Amino acid sequence: MNYSKGDLVTRESYNHDLLFRVASVKKNSADLYGEDIRLKADAPISDLKKIQERELEKRRQKGKEKEEFSFRLFRQDYQLMKEKREYHATEGYQHEPIFFQLPAKVLHLDGDQMYLKKCIELYQRIGLQVHGVHLHEREMPIQIGELVEKIQPDIIVITGHDAFSKNKGRKNDIRAYRHSKFFVETVREARKINPNVDQLVIFAGACQSHFESLIRAGANFASSPLRINIHALDPVYIAAKIAYTPFMEKVSVWEALRNTLTGDKGMGGIETRGLLRTGLPYLEDESNE
Repeated sequence: MNYSKGDLVTRESYNHDLLFRVASVKKNSADLYGEDIRLKADAPISDLKKIQERELEKRRQKGKEKEEFSFRLFRQDYQLMKEKREYHATEGYQHEPIFFQLPAKVLHLDGDQMYLKKCIELYQRIGLQVHGVHLHEREMPIQIGELVEKIQPDIIVITGHDAFSKNKGRKNDIRAYRHSKFFVETVREARKINPNVDQLVIFAGACQSHFESLIRAGANFASSPLRINIHALDPVYIAAKIAYTPFMEKVSVWEALRNTLTGDKGMGGIETRGLLRTGLPYLEDESNE
């Protein structure tokens, strides 16, 4: 069977567990990108099978249900945080809530343009200001300094594709990973500009990334402690939790991870202060009067 870029396929040797997009086709093999998980892989052409329309619809529906469940959990969490903020800002609801809030600004670097589009849609749905940039993972360490200086973000998400290959080395050898070293270098470059982990919050990594190196480089949160796959949207939920938590409160690692689709097997980090600031008074726009 002939395959071309963009075809949706599964791998027979892995019992058709994950859905992939064909990124490129060589003579006897193909490079693959996970459709919903941030994994880059390659496989022999003989191992691939094109997904049928009915099966594709079934998989997408199941994935959509998981995403919606995670979003509902976040909305519930957000509503509780909002009520708590309003209670404190209005001295126990004794005054009308006339305060304003300054949410965090997010810079999201993504090695996959389709994933970036999905993430931006979720940021907008959640209500966060985001500047999304599509860059190949190799370019991220080179571009990050200029982007940070220009955008002045409060949160940076550094993600894309990654994979661990046991043929290239052991799990503690960063050379055995496709893109972990580029994510690590990008984190280090960002930390040169702002080393304070509570002023600039960083998430870094993708599927199976070298978690320990990313944390040592200065990331607040990273993937993947057990070298498992992470969902394309997981970094957005971590960014949102930090962005909507008041700066006087700490966010535990579990609180940051509990609304993600992957959980603590795929991601981890350090306790971090929230970034939301509340101010008074809120002034109506005079042009509306």
